[in-house]
Amino acid sequence: MTSLIVTIETPPDRVDEFIRFMTAAAHDARTKEPGCRRFEVTRLTDQPNVFTLAELYDDYAALEAHRLTPHFLLFKKRAEEGNLIISKTSALGEVISG
Repeated sequence: MTSLIVTIETPPDRVDEFIRFMTAAAHDARTKEPGCRRFEVTRLTDQPNVFTLAELYDDYAALEAHRLTPHFLLFKKRAEEGNLIISKTSALGEVISG
């Protein structure tokens, strides 16, 4: 299994828009991608404009396939055009327990 944890900071005045786009993208990943096992979106309680995405895929190939899906590319386009992301960090790894 391949795990991806992404932390995204969005402008405070764009939070609602980010949530709308991200929850739609996460839903599509969970329901339309056979290799996606989990896609959770968490909002930090002490920083309401910071989100963590916890993604789990069968393998790295499934993650790469995710990055080519229409819903991923649409979110990426919306994020870039709408300046929805101030900063983004990610951690990619192989699941060894759990």
